Amino acid sequence: MAKRTYITTPIYYVNSTPHVGHALTMLVCDATKRYRRMRGEEVVFLTGTDENGLKVKEAAEAAGEDPMAFVDRISRTFRDVADLLHFDYDVFIRTTSPEHRRAVQRIFEVLRENGHIYTDTYEGWYDVSAETFVKESDLVDGKSPDGNEVRWVSEENDFFRLSAFGDRLLEHIEANPGFLLPESRKNEVVSFIKQGLRDLCVTRQNPGWGIPVPGDDSKVVYVWFDALVNYLAATGWPDDPDWDKTWPADVHWMAKEIFTRFHATLWPAMLMGAGLPLPKTVIAHGWFTFNDSKMSKSLGNVLKPAELVAAFEEAGCRRELAVDVVRFALARALPYENDTNFTREEIDRIYNSDLANDLGNALNRSLSMAHKFVAGVVPTGEAEAEARAAVAEGKARFEAAMDVHRLDEAVDAAVGVVRFLNKYIDTRAPWALAKAGDPTLGAVVRSMLLCLRAAEGMVRPFAPATSDAIAAQLQLPAVTDWGQVGDEATLPAGHTLGQPVPMFPRLEKKAPADPAPPAKEAPPAKKEKPKFEPPAEIEIGDVMKVQLRIARVVEAETVEGSEKLLRLQITVGEEKRQVLAGIAKSYAPIDLIGRQVVLVANLKPAKLMGQVSQGMLLAADGPDGGAILLQPESEAPDGTSVH
Repeated sequence: MAKRTYITTPIYYVNSTPHVGHALTMLVCDATKRYRRMRGEEVVFLTGTDENGLKVKEAAEAAGEDPMAFVDRISRTFRDVADLLHFDYDVFIRTTSPEHRRAVQRIFEVLRENGHIYTDTYEGWYDVSAETFVKESDLVDGKSPDGNEVRWVSEENDFFRLSAFGDRLLEHIEANPGFLLPESRKNEVVSFIKQGLRDLCVTRQNPGWGIPVPGDDSKVVYVWFDALVNYLAATGWPDDPDWDKTWPADVHWMAKEIFTRFHATLWPAMLMGAGLPLPKTVIAHGWFTFNDSKMSKSLGNVLKPAELVAAFEEAGCRRELAVDVVRFALARALPYENDTNFTREEIDRIYNSDLANDLGNALNRSLSMAHKFVAGVVPTGEAEAEARAAVAEGKARFEAAMDVHRLDEAVDAAVGVVRFLNKYIDTRAPWALAKAGDPTLGAVVRSMLLCLRAAEGMVRPFAPATSDAIAAQLQLPAVTDWGQVGDEATLPAGHTLGQPVPMFPRLEKKAPADPAPPAKEAPPAKKEKPKFEPPAEIEIGDVMKVQLRIARVVEAETVEGSEKLLRLQITVGEEKRQVLAGIAKSYAPIDLIGRQVVLVANLKPAKLMGQVSQGMLLAADGPDGGAILLQPESEAPDGTSVH
């Protein structure tokens, strides 16, 4: 059997409930798995919780709970977040499991048998909060470098000869350029090793919680030594004969704070000492910060995935698409090298820009125009060379980004195809081709559908429900094989397309609520609205104040909760605007796509049904009270003035 692709998150310490920082690392592993599975690979995705250590025992006691009940409860919250965001993990490991305990005790025995563990007396400061030992020279005002309280510890313990592995680690890093990523953090590790590694105390006196040292129940294994073994334990080592079909890990993902000392130094040294293969790649991403501060419960700047999903449901997204919004935003904002300021404002910006304005707009326009101009079926022939080249370029960019684990750049490649599509529609102007009877119309519409189909496949690793929704509107089988991306065979000629269904309603900035008027004993009598009487005469200067321009409708949809309003996206030359028009009873949205209209362009923006309208269309009153839109007798340049 061929080796499986094995990708891991760190296991999360059960000292608090999960937030978007935890979800980020799960997302990058989940998206990687989905992409590699599209390429035909068998993938194992591991996540889980780190449940041992003195800090956990003390936290349980402070909560008045039994330690096992405490970790059961907190561990469940991490599973809940993974399930909420549709993370398709294969193994959820817990360090309190028998399998993990067995692997930890066995690797301890192997290292001891190989002469890499010895017994000595440890005296020094211990940071219980970080579960780590601190040199006196590193104390700051009597506290650890992280600002935590420290305790003096003096006890006989076991030590791992970490100091013996410095040269071997440097040699491995030099011989394997992709072992530690990104490059800037690899350099930090090299500098750390060259300063000289110290032997590490890897046991503690048994507090009644933890994994006992083999042959000596008076001690437990140090929590960091214990936790790192989870990646190996999940493969079935040492008892499963097929453990090496999964190990070594292809990618360990984690945040930067646990990279240098533990995953990039201690863990590979432990594996070297046990004679086991090292992981192929270890990656440390940056932090999500909030308003330029590291996320902290004490600062009140924690964003929780469930709250974000609920917010986008309230904004009008279906549940599964609201989940995709959070997944997509996490990948888009991935802090690969530097930290990322990840606020609600930034998430909303990503949503409006990439999902509502770009992807949602492209889907709605493409399907609407296919129905209006080619009877709602996939045209015969071949897509235009320009579109095929854009898809091929985007796919190549995506693959190159995923090869080096830059998921943020892969998302950008997918968005690039969507943006090309919207620009292509504006440039090729299918409405003009249809009016002129141009024979290239079919190829243009087919090109639009090809780009849409490619975007469906490229977005799938990050937003699978969104991809399924696109395929459903196309009424075609979903693109789940990477080789199908950009393949025109996925667009059978003559196939009948579905109708466009809005997926990502635009977010409007909420204006602060006006203060409530003072209470009155009785409301004043409602005055009858005076009938509008236009002035009999006006000056030419009054006419010149009104700026009329030719605009073109490029997108149209109904406004939820209104029987009269349509929301139109129009272009006025190079400018794009949103206009709400009370013409829903006279015009179907699909009939407006590509149509030229006359716009009052300098009207002050107004809010209708909570949404901004940037102008007004000119229309005559119809005999039945409906509206008859005014338009130029023949095509006029978009944006031109009307006199």
